[in-house]
Amino acid sequence: MAIRIITDSGSDIKQKEARRWNVRVLPLTVRFGDEEFRDDIDLKADEMYARMEEKGEIPQTSQVPPFNYEAAFREAVEAGDEVICITVSSGMSGCYQSAMLAAQEFGDRVSVVDSLNVCASQYVLVRYARGLAHMGKSREEIVQRLENGKKRLHVIAFTETLEYVAKGGRVSKAVALAGGLLGIRPIITAGREGKVELIGKGRGTARAFKLFTKLVNKTGGIDGRLPVCIAYSGTSDSNMRAFLEQEAALFEGLEDKLHVTQIGATVGTYSGPGAIALGFFSM
Repeated sequence: MAIRIITDSGSDIKQKEARRWNVRVLPLTVRFGDEEFRDDIDLKADEMYARMEEKGEIPQTSQVPPFNYEAAFREAVEAGDEVICITVSSGMSGCYQSAMLAAQEFGDRVSVVDSLNVCASQYVLVRYARGLAHMGKSREEIVQRLENGKKRLHVIAFTETLEYVAKGGRVSKAVALAGGLLGIRPIITAGREGKVELIGKGRGTARAFKLFTKLVNKTGGIDGRLPVCIAYSGTSDSNMRAFLEQEAALFEGLEDKLHVTQIGATVGTYSGPGAIALGFFSM
């Protein structure tokens, strides 16, 4: 009996990477008007950003439906395996509710974990679960470690604007306005309830980067014994590279442990181009 890890595309784990890890990533749906795509299957991130940047189109997303979770759970259970499903934050999507509904008929063969996070932090939680499974830990022990680990799990993100987050309904218009003043670079996180919160504003990119590092250190700093991930949005990683160069001290000793991914179509719908997200466990 093996343990299968299932997650969704809010984790920004790409399908190619998921196959290499033996992890199942269920895609959220991305819509441009009447056109409907499965994240990272029918629509790659670069294609989505190109449409946003060149045509000014802003897509919408919808959760993974219960039927898709049920099919994935059934495939695993009928093969004699157990399942741990790690979803994007219930404060940002209905995926957790869909997975819980689908899991009901499988009893204790399926456990669903609400990451209360998204993007790079959901990414590292999945990597953590995968590592524990490879160590031979039981489903119950892995779930308990994930629930405890969530208390030290953080995502801190730099964005060029809160315009896209606001249009997607993830922050209020008042918060978006506060983060959208001339020259201001908002810094956001997933709060205790897994909802988007504005935690800082830097005037200009360089100052925002310094504030970003200060906010990371304020959590207690990065625990390099556990997975760390940095993600960038858009067709260029220039902001991320500038951040890594300016704030190199933050990643001292972590250079070989830092996973890099591109923010996909699901999360990129709300971040817009030019964002950076850091997912990590604090000390």
